[in-house]
Parts: sequence; C-alpha cells; structure tokens
Amino acid sequence: MKKISVADLAIGLCVLWSLIGTPCVVDAQTLQLDAETKKEFLQLPQPEQFREHLTRLASTPHRAGTPANRKVADYLSQTMEAAGMTVQEYPYDTYMPLGPGKVTVSLIEPVRQPLSIQEDIIPEDPYSHSPDLDIGWNAYSGSGDVTGEVVYANYGRKEDFEKLDEMGISIEGKIVLARYGGNFRGYKAYFAEKYGAAGLIIFSDPKDAGYVKGLTFPEGRYYNGSTIQRGSVLTLPYTGDPLTPFEPALPLDDPASPDRLDPDDVDLCTIPVTPIGYRAAREILERMDGQPVPGAWQGGLPFTYRLTSKSALTVRLKVNQPRGQVRIQNIVGTFTGEEFPDEWIVLGCHYDAWGYGTTDPNSGSAMLLTLAESIGKMIEQGFRPRRSILIAHWDAEEYGILGSAEWVEQLKDELSANAVAYLNADAACAGTLFSAASSPSLKPLIKAATKESPYMEGSETVWSHWKGSNKEDPAIGNLGGGSDHLGFYSHLAIPSMGGNMWSPTLYHSNYDDLYWFDLFGDSTYQNGPTLAKVLGLITLELSEQDLIPYGVGQYGIDLNGHLNKIKQRAEDQQLDSDVLKPLLAQVQTMTERGHAIDSLMRSYSSGQNQKAINHLLIQLERQFLLPEGLPFGSWYRSAYATSDPYSGYAAWMLPGLRYYIEEKDQAGLEKAVADHELVFGRFVDALEDLQEQLVR
Repeated sequence: MKKISVADLAIGLCVLWSLIGTPCVVDAQTLQLDAETKKEFLQLPQPEQFREHLTRLASTPHRAGTPANRKVADYLSQTMEAAGMTVQEYPYDTYMPLGPGKVTVSLIEPVRQPLSIQEDIIPEDPYSHSPDLDIGWNAYSGSGDVTGEVVYANYGRKEDFEKLDEMGISIEGKIVLARYGGNFRGYKAYFAEKYGAAGLIIFSDPKDAGYVKGLTFPEGRYYNGSTIQRGSVLTLPYTGDPLTPFEPALPLDDPASPDRLDPDDVDLCTIPVTPIGYRAAREILERMDGQPVPGAWQGGLPFTYRLTSKSALTVRLKVNQPRGQVRIQNIVGTFTGEEFPDEWIVLGCHYDAWGYGTTDPNSGSAMLLTLAESIGKMIEQGFRPRRSILIAHWDAEEYGILGSAEWVEQLKDELSANAVAYLNADAACAGTLFSAASSPSLKPLIKAATKESPYMEGSETVWSHWKGSNKEDPAIGNLGGGSDHLGFYSHLAIPSMGGNMWSPTLYHSNYDDLYWFDLFGDSTYQNGPTLAKVLGLITLELSEQDLIPYGVGQYGIDLNGHLNKIKQRAEDQQLDSDVLKPLLAQVQTMTERGHAIDSLMRSYSSGQNQKAINHLLIQLERQFLLPEGLPFGSWYRSAYATSDPYSGYAAWMLPGLRYYIEEKDQAGLEKAVADHELVFGRFVDALEDLQEQLVR
C-alpha cells in the first residue's frame, strides 16, 4: 500500500481516521457466506452502473437546501425504489447558513488590491465554467467587516496559538492567516476567536496540497493556486442541528417538533472566516517582513514565511452570511430481512456537496446505488436477506454532520436495540487505493472480505493489492471524526466502519468534478464496483449468518494496545500511570474470554438460544457507553472512541482517560479510571453471559 502522508490524508479523506492501526487483526475468521450466493453477488456490480449513477449525481452543483440537491435526493429515492427497496424520507428543519452570502478579501496597505475568492475557469474543464458554482466560503462563519494587521498562525492548532502566546505575539484585534491541515477548520476559528482575533483567513499551502506534492490541476491532481477548500466551521460540544441538541430537528410544522434554542444562546462562531487559494495568500505572505517563523511553520511558497509584518500591511475581511431554518431530508431504503427483520445492517453516505461533489461525497453515493441494485437483482432471482439491510443517503453532512445526527437522535431507541453495524461510504471511491478503519469487532470481517474480493478487473484480490510487497499486514485504522459514522459510533456505540478506494483529491473545491475524476480518479470506473463488492460481502456476511459474525477477541487486542499508549502518554505528561493497572488487568480478561467466544462461535450449530446470543452480541459494544457522556461533551458517550476534541478529526481512543491526561489532571484521571472500571466490568460481564449462552 502506498504510504499516505498526513497532509494527503487531511485533503483526500472525509471519512477521517487514524492510520495508526491495530498491530494484529485475528486471522481465524473467514467468510461463511455460501459459495453460490458469494459467486452470484460478485458478478453483479458493474462499472457501467457506477459511471451512470456518478454522472447523474455529480453533473450539477448541489449544496444542501437547494433545489438542485432536492433533485439529487429524488434520483436516489427513485433508483432505490427501482432496485426493490422500500424508501422513506426523513425531513428536518435545521439552523444553517442560507448560502455563502457575500465575501470580500482585500489588501488595504501597502496597496489596495482585491484578492480572488473563487477558482479560475479552466478552458478544457467544462464544469469549471458553470455560473452555479459558489465562491469560496466557510459555513457558520460569523458576519462582520474587519480591517487589521495580519498574524500567521501556521495550521491554527491549539499548540500553534499557544506557541504564538509564548513568543509574545498578540493576535488581539488582528486578522489571523492559517493554512489548512493539522486539525478541523472549525478549531482554527475556535482558537482564533478565543485568542481575540478579529477575523480568520484559511488557505491551502502548496507544501500540503499543491505543487510541492506534484503537478497541479489541470496538468496534475493537486491544488493549483486558485483552488479553494470550502467547509463548515461549526464547532460545538455536540453534533447535529445547533438548536436541537439531543433531539431530532423535526419539521417546524410537525406536532412533535422540539423547542429550539435561541441562536444567541449557542456558542457559534462570531468572527468572519473565509478560505482562499495559495495564489491569493501569497499576496499577503510575501509582503510580511517581520519575525521569521519557526522552521516547522514554513510552507511551500518560495520565500521565508513571517509571523507578522514590520511594514504597514493591513487586510480587509468582510463576510455577510445570513442564517435561518433550512429544510433537509435523508433518504433511506430498506431490504427487509425475512427471518430477523428487526436486526439492521445500515450503510450510508451523504449526498450534499460544496460544488459538484464528484469524489466527495457522490462517488460513495453512486457506489451504494450500485450495491443496492446488485442486492435487488439477487432478490429478484430468489435470494432473501435474513436480516434487514438499510442504505441511507444523508443530507447536510458538509455543514456539520447534520442529517445523520438528526436521524440517529430520532431513531436512537430502535438503533440502540437493533443496529448490528454501520458502514460509512463518504467520498468512498475517489481513487484506486483501498483503506479502512473500524470498530474492533468488524476488523477481522474486513480482512476476510478483502481476501475474497477481486481488485478492479485483475486477478489479484483487494487484500493482496492492499498488502503489496509488505511483510506486515496493512493496518486497519481507528475511526475518528469528520463524517456520518460519528452518531452511530460515538453517540450510540454501534460497531462502525469506513472503507474506501482512496486518492488525493481537490477536496471541497469547485474542481471536484467529473473532468478531474476521468483524469485522476479512475477513468475505468472499476473502483466503484470493487468497493461495492467488499462492502457487499461484509453486509451479506452480517446478514446471513446464524450468529452475527463479530470478531469479539479483537476488543482485547485493540484495548491492550490503546491502554499501553495511554499509559505512555500519561508518563509523558508526568502523571502517575500506575492508576491504569486495574484496567489493564480487566483487558487481559477481555482478551481471554473474547478468543474463547470466537472459537465457540465458529463451532456453533443453530440452537434455540440463537436469538439470545445475537441480542448479547448486538449489545456488546453498547457496554462502553458512559451514562453522563465524555467530559468535553455529553453527546459523545462511548468510552471506547471519539474524535479528538482539540482537532476534530483524529481518533482519540479511550477519550475519557485521554482528556484528563492532556489536561494534566491527575485527580480527574483517577476518577475517570474508576468510571472506566465500571464500564470495563460491564463488558466483562457481558462476555461471561455470552460465553454461558454459547456453551448451553
């Protein structure tokens, strides 16, 4: 597998996860799906289907809340209905920007000069000519008109602002210029506002995304100087609609619609924020003549970056971005299970985009439609799934994971009781390199499915291509934040995974179009069917086996690794790590019982207690739920994993412990260990119950 840099990962993946994966994935699991069903399914997904769907979905820019996005929703619904699915629409009224509004970025001193806020038209790219394409903008920016001196803040991370403070550089009343990468853009805005900035301008540096990486668009796949990364800066201690935390934002005219918070009482960004390309950023950076930046802060433009400017240099930033209630809708199709209809395997991808959304998200949407049609054809020929298979297309993910979070809140009781797994496919077919991240229980299944899925149209498997010539198995990462798995995984503790065919892309830009895809994504359109086969085999395996085929022993393997890293981090922070010893002892018990359960499940014959065993399996990961939630946000309830609360994207494993370690709070850590002993104890008890049922 090609080594993926952190910068490439930040730009190329929306399903964001840590690639520091599990050192060992148990190898005993193989697919038990019967050979005839497997053979029939693997013949069905075809590149022509995938291409047709992607072309239909990505031919017009379609922001959430626009008529164009409504047309995309209708196509998704019609296609799933034609495939034999029962389709339901879930509407919500969410508090969102009404559009990009108006944005101005200008040099004031030493020269008056407006700066570009939209990509160039590329003559050979017909999609770049569309008048429907938006300017560059950041959703949930504050509105304001500010003029000030400029401070360069590297990636705008917590540690970058702390470093500026240490160096005695105030950003009070200044306009911060920060480059993309290193964290979720919302945290750049959060920390800039916290430190007193008047405004924030974010740019994509050529070192991270442009000509330093390779040839730029249209000659190559990387950002040219005008390319702008759009995106939301919504940063709250919960996910979903800002005005209805923990409650679904049902339409305002629905009798069950919840009371809304007053927007003035919600901690939304108040300073103006906007993105620009690196050609425009150069006009500012090249004129700065103050203190040189620390070495690690130097970007890829051909001059020394400076923290400030000694000479007169002022910039005007004006953003007028109205907000209001906007109707969004999720589209969910269902193949109802014949034997266990109340046990759900859910697959999903959002469909709203900043522009055309060819790779992000609609390569995933098109792949899921291809998969739906393939399963539908099997059903036409007599196949009946034993468990229910749901395929969801989420709205307004780009604004802050709104649609899926509202659905999870609306169906939290049903999902908590019934959901077997969630498989996320955001931006899933941007290129030709397979990668994956997941909950522990799904990692062995991913490994098994890739060993039986053909890679593209060749003779090798996805697994063999993924592994390449490496002696070590490829790492299956740990899920972080940034996409629609978050509500399932961190709010309800439903085993989740993300899988994709990856490539660096022109992420969130107006150039994420079919012209780019044909040149640099996959001109053969084989990547969609390839991933559909992997996710389809996983789905069918989960659907068809007597016992839900989790890798239970993987929990102990993963937790042992996570706890040892937590222990090392505590020592790095000069905290007493001995307090973690009781948890390590519990994990040893989990490992032993988990492997015993895996063996018992492999030798299981159908019995009267099958329903009871599957109930215990479904509830197993739910044992990680913390009743009061995590210390940095009670909406996030899984003690096992969530996204880094300081960066927004990276996976934090055992976040309730990690938080107090990062805060250097020994007393808080000791209390958290006591809470985790209870959680781990519940998990061990659940393993004991499961083992007892299996030996009856």
